[in-house]
Amino acid sequence: MRLERRHEVSRGALLLAPVGAVAFTLLVAALLVLWAGAPVARTYGLLLAGGFGSVFAWSETLTRAIPLILTGLAATVAFKARLFNIGAEGQLYAGAIAAVAVGGMHGGTGLEWPVWLLFPLMMLAAALAGALLLLGPALMKNKLGVDEVVTTLLFNFIMLLAVGALLDGPMKDPLAMGWPQSVALQGELELSKLVAQTRVHTGLLWGLVLAVAVWAIFRFTVLGFDIRALGANARGAAFAGVPVTRTVVLTALLSGALAGLAGAIEVAGRTSYVTLDMSPNYGYAGIVIAMLAGLHPLGVVASAVFVAGVLVGADTMSRAVGVPTYIADVIVATALLAVLVATLLTQYRVRR
Repeated sequence: MRLERRHEVSRGALLLAPVGAVAFTLLVAALLVLWAGAPVARTYGLLLAGGFGSVFAWSETLTRAIPLILTGLAATVAFKARLFNIGAEGQLYAGAIAAVAVGGMHGGTGLEWPVWLLFPLMMLAAALAGALLLLGPALMKNKLGVDEVVTTLLFNFIMLLAVGALLDGPMKDPLAMGWPQSVALQGELELSKLVAQTRVHTGLLWGLVLAVAVWAIFRFTVLGFDIRALGANARGAAFAGVPVTRTVVLTALLSGALAGLAGAIEVAGRTSYVTLDMSPNYGYAGIVIAMLAGLHPLGVVASAVFVAGVLVGADTMSRAVGVPTYIADVIVATALLAVLVATLLTQYRVRR
């Protein structure tokens, strides 16, 4: 048996691949539900109702989807150039801690900055922190051939340890009664709510605007063409005149900035301060979302809402039928593997 590359890939196959992957994932999860002794139809019904069955469910799903959209975009930008950024989790925390450093720590200096100036500075600091955290691994790959999967993954742990040291040290909130959390943002810097009496905030609009902006970059700009060319064939792109180092640097800055903004928006829209459990692996989930979307920026929005709905609905399902909430993690992980296999089969056929 061998894999033979298809000469032409149909658009229908590309559209059906993620649908088939999701169907396979639900089938695998159904076997686990049966093993747990719960009815499959009722379990899935509760899963959908918990994530999408009411205004409150939709509000929680969209709130959870906001950071997932941004980390999914970060993975999409990097993966398009074959820069495998596994460090969005660390970049998210870097952006969150930078946002608090600008929007929460300056009060003790005696400076009173206007909100119209402080808010963009806070977001800029978050984007810059995430971008710089990815720039080093990207340059090491480009100049020294160091595997970026390893370096970006290790930077996650380095960043979490650094955040832990800051939360127990200079950024610790003296009013937190010993709990390791940062000082809070100024109230004027927090994002407003989109729907009253829910947690949905205007960070959702940020995510939608940035998704359209990334799509426009890929579709209409020279940088987008260079990123796609680099991802398709790095040596061919270099031979054709694509500035490889410049493209890698810009890709890393854009990808890291998106992940850093995810941290800032999560702080400004939901938590108001940084804790070590602020992110339930949003950075890693962004990889799944990018792959489910086929690395399409607009598809990232739909994928993020789907994954967020599964994660939110799992809580309702678990309380009602006794199936562990960990099945949501199984669904997300299986979906990633299924999408990878489905994508492979759209580009290659199996021949004896």
